Amino acid sequence: MATAVITPEIVEAPAPVSTSPVILTPAAIGKVKEIMSTQDPVPAGLRIGVVGGGCSGFQYSMSFENASGMMDKIVRFEDLKVFVDATSAMYLNGCTVDYVETLEAAGFKFENPQVKSTCGCGSSFSV
Repeated sequence: MATAVITPEIVEAPAPVSTSPVILTPAAIGKVKEIMSTQDPVPAGLRIGVVGGGCSGFQYSMSFENASGMMDKIVRFEDLKVFVDATSAMYLNGCTVDYVETLEAAGFKFENPQVKSTCGCGSSFSV
């Protein structure tokens, strides 16, 4: 009687879960640092958030901050601090921020996997 050979099943480990609510591309980091360097005084970091508004319900916000808030998550990209409040972190989870320059326009572009729909102008979204 021949013995059966049991081949082990190879299971790949799941991709590591990012603990960062937002990811900035090198282009976005570079542009933020460039803009920050022109501010007087130089801010402590960048705040990225989600606020109510727009025709689809939510809009992204970006502003410079001099200090973090009590409920902020602080994410470091090289020597750039990014502050995200707890509520915004829920809506930004997995979001990538890029800086794009084209012949028509230049600006920060948000790629958020949680977005279900956007408005016609592209400045607001719903989840």
